[in-house]
Amino acid sequence: MKSLIFRACSAAILLLLASQGANAAGDIVVISNSETTVSADEVRDIFLGEKQFAGGTKLVVIDNAALQGSFLSKVMHMDAAKYNGIWTKKSFRDGLTPPAVKSGDAEVIEYIKRTPGAIGYVSTAPAGVKVIQ
Repeated sequence: MKSLIFRACSAAILLLLASQGANAAGDIVVISNSETTVSADEVRDIFLGEKQFAGGTKLVVIDNAALQGSFLSKVMHMDAAKYNGIWTKKSFRDGLTPPAVKSGDAEVIEYIKRTPGAIGYVSTAPAGVKVIQ
């Protein structure tokens, strides 16, 4: 009987820990170069190419391939097909270049740290960049 209770408690603890990890992994943190100042209200316009400058600095938008689906649904409220369609039109109509795509958090963070005007998104807030609330 004690063995059964122990197994049930162990299983419950493992499920709880797994669900907490899944919630943390689902977070999206928008970050920018430490010299770049933008507000949370501007993020959508920035990622759609509507806002291209912060003060006198040209914004450099970076997509994170590992989180793009979550970012598009949670922050942009659209799917990849709509996002790519918008950028296809802007490329031909306005001559704008779509955001560069980096493979994951480490690559995005490194690029943003060294590039003035860079803005992107990652799963956890790193040091050395601005977090956009």
